[in-house]
Amino acid sequence: MGNVWVWVGSNSIGLLLTHLYRIWIHHFNWKQLSWQTLLPRVAVAVVLLAVLWSFLDLPLYLFSAEGYLQDRFAEPVVFASSIFNGTWILLLWSLLYFGYNMANRYRHSELARVKLQAIVKEAELEALKSQINPHFIFNALNSMRALIDEDPARARESVTQLANLLRYSLQSGKLETVPFGEELRIVNDYLSLEQVRHEERLRVKLDIDPGALALPIPPMILQTLVENAVKYGISTRTEGGEIAIIARSDQQGLFLQVINPGELTAVSEIQPDSEASDSTGLGLRNAAQRLSLLFGGEASLVLKVGEPGSVIAEARIPRTLMKSTDSPSE
Repeated sequence: MGNVWVWVGSNSIGLLLTHLYRIWIHHFNWKQLSWQTLLPRVAVAVVLLAVLWSFLDLPLYLFSAEGYLQDRFAEPVVFASSIFNGTWILLLWSLLYFGYNMANRYRHSELARVKLQAIVKEAELEALKSQINPHFIFNALNSMRALIDEDPARARESVTQLANLLRYSLQSGKLETVPFGEELRIVNDYLSLEQVRHEERLRVKLDIDPGALALPIPPMILQTLVENAVKYGISTRTEGGEIAIIARSDQQGLFLQVINPGELTAVSEIQPDSEASDSTGLGLRNAAQRLSLLFGGEASLVLKVGEPGSVIAEARIPRTLMKSTDSPSE
């Protein structure tokens, strides 16, 4: 029975010492130290606490062990054994305590890092969206002014289309993705406005998989590709040409092509960090950067040679990483 009381008393002293040890750790902020700085302090603290524990345990052995010391071991041997046992117990306690706290601190730092990355990503996306705006507003206004006397009904329709496009551009800045069908509707308004200016020089061909209409894409991506096609494939050519928009839905996601007249020497992947020499080049670079921020390496945007005399802007937008969003309200 005496040995039971020795065991209970010794463990109670150990609990008290580890409680005081924990207060000491908090007071001197040891949990924020590196392993190299922490280990010497822990080693000294563990030995001192083990010695103190042994001193406090000694009366228990002397008065409650019913001749345990006298009959079995010499007092110095028991004292040394007590220091040894206390040292490894406290050392194990320290490793578990500091290991848990460092793991917890690492987990919190990772959460903070992820939150910071999300904030930076959102800020980058907002900055990029703010740069992708229609560049044809003044031309469209001039064309509509000419239509007011010539074709008032067409002028009113053009005003509505321009308002739709500008409203979409503003509202889409609040969204990461929109349904492809919504983006396509706005692009059709854009092309109608460009046809007022270019007339029969601009022809449009649509080849759209109905299954692709519900797939979400980053807003203004298709608009940027089509704008690039109009600028380089129509505006610079006296005879104009045809712009084809092709969209397919497959297991990977959305496969999108915009084809326009022009010349390209080789396949050119649009790099998010590349330099842009003009506003349209900036738009393509920003479009690639937005795809990279949203979908990583699983999304791509390339310019490549099509049939003789044509250029293809090709985008691959993955299905699995996309997030469904509501389309901008009318």
